[in-house]
Order: sequence, then C-alpha cells, then structure tokens
Amino acid sequence: MSVKEVVFLNKNVERWKETEKKIFSKNNENPDYLANLYVQITDDLAYAKTYFPGSPTEKYLNSLASKIHNAVYKTKKESSGRFANFWINELPIELFHIRKYILYSFLILLISFFIGWISAENDNEYSRIIMGDAYVNQTLENIENGNPMGIYKSQDSFSMFFFIAYNNIKVMFSVFLLGIIASIGTIIFIFQHGVMLAGFHHMFYAHHVLTESLITVWIHGTIEIFTLIVSGGIGLMLGNSLLFPGTYARRKSFGFAARRGVKIAVGLVPFIITAAILESFVTRHTEWSNYVRIGIIAASMILIIWYFFIYPKKCVKKNLIQKEILSKQK
Repeated sequence: MSVKEVVFLNKNVERWKETEKKIFSKNNENPDYLANLYVQITDDLAYAKTYFPGSPTEKYLNSLASKIHNAVYKTKKESSGRFANFWINELPIELFHIRKYILYSFLILLISFFIGWISAENDNEYSRIIMGDAYVNQTLENIENGNPMGIYKSQDSFSMFFFIAYNNIKVMFSVFLLGIIASIGTIIFIFQHGVMLAGFHHMFYAHHVLTESLITVWIHGTIEIFTLIVSGGIGLMLGNSLLFPGTYARRKSFGFAARRGVKIAVGLVPFIITAAILESFVTRHTEWSNYVRIGIIAASMILIIWYFFIYPKKCVKKNLIQKEILSKQK
C-alpha cells in the first residue's frame, strides 16, 4: 500500500464508517440524503480507481457505492413526493447557493444595456447593426402605420410558441455550457443580449413609442430575461468551478458545479415555456388595457422575487433548523 493511499484512507475512513451506519439505519428514509452520500462515495471511488486501481480500497468503495445505490432506489420507490420535492425544496436550495452568480450575471446585463444605450444615442445606425435592416425596416413601417408592436402579430400563435420555446431553451443551455470557457463565453453571450436589448428599446425611444414597447415586451420579457440572467449565473458558476476549485480537485469541483447547473437548468424550463406562452398568446394583444398588461408584468415580478429569492432563503433556514434538531436528538 502506497503512502498516498494510506493518507487517503486516514482522511476518509471515519466518514466511510459513518456512511455505512447511516445506510443501514432504519430511521434513514430520505432518498435525497442517501443520493448525496452516493455522490460523495462515487467521487471517492473514481479517485481510488484512478490512483489505486485494483487495491482493497477500490474494492471496498465499490461495494459501499453498490449498497448506497440499492438503498437510494429502494427508498425512492417508497417516496411518492419526489417530483413535488424538487420544486418545493431541491431547486430553491440550489438557487440559494448560486445567488451571487445570479447577481454577477444581472450586473453584466445591466452594464451592457447602458453601453448599448449610449452607443445608440451616438450612432443612428446602431439598431440596424445590432438587429439587422429587415427587422428595423419592418418595425419602422409598423410605427408609421400606428402599430409599433405589430411584429408580435405577424405569425400565428402556435407556431410562434414552439419556435420561441425551443429557441429560448437552446439559448439557456448555451449560456450555461459556455461557462466551460472559463466563464468568458457566458459573459460574452450575456453582454450581446444586453446591447441588443438596449438597441431594441432605443429604436422605439427615438420614435417616441418607448412606453408602448416597454409595456408590450416586458409582458413576456420579465420572465424571459430573468431566465437568461439565471442561465448566465449557472454559466459563471461552472466557469468559476474550473478557475477557483478551492480545496477540491479541479475535476471534482467541476463535477459538483455541473450537477448543480443541470438541475437548475431543468428547473428553468417551465419558466421559459411560460414566457413563450405569454409572448405567443398574450403579448400580441396590444389593444388590452394597460392596467391588465402592467398587472401581468407585476405578477411575473412578484413570482420571480418570491420563488428565486425569498423562498430559497426560507428553505435553507428551515433545513438548518431541522439539521440542528436531528443533531440534538442524536
């Protein structure tokens, strides 16, 4: 047995023994807790396979991983609320852990928006450069015809919905996965969307219909842009796990971040679909009262603030209290 393997054993053997006790404990009926143990042991197993192939340590960890795997799936079959638990507990806690990255993503978008706005103020052709001549010409024609947001009525609702939902889900995963390029890919993507958003709104501002554009676009844009910000947050987290792995090996740090990122990305899909429904079926109704349309925007903002910021904090606090109670009972 090598010195490196001895160090590895001494560092982790107590945790492994404790894990074995927890697996066979009759009180341990939480599948998520067992799943976390499984992730830790499989990470240890991967390390042992890499550095101590064929050793007793590898065989022991392989056996332990199999036991946890069986316990996880046995317990999961008994759990009927797994799907609900994802939205009520798992996703909010993951969102809490990446809150600072969501803030960084928002700041990048905000800074790029201001840069785009200033650029549009100083260059009359800026909107054309950003959005293309065809789009700008069509929008200017709609403005002259007294229907500035007519672009949202140019396609039937159902085909528009499927196109927008697919495109926005693709964008979300792109922003997330571009974080692999040391976060630079994610930053560039967010920056591009910020300047594009500025160029879009400035075009309406220059033709004195900014208020109408804001009310119309942010019916769906409130949720859509926020999912972009969160996608940027998980992309930045992914890049940060490679740049600053902390006490973990770089591969292990990246693995943790990737699992967390995928979980959050999957959780964003219903919000992206909701934004696509609003854009396809609601945004086009510019004849509706401003009170109704502003009400939809306000409801979207309340949902975002509650589910992405207030509720996650409560979930984490609740879990900490539960852990304290359990530790006292032991």
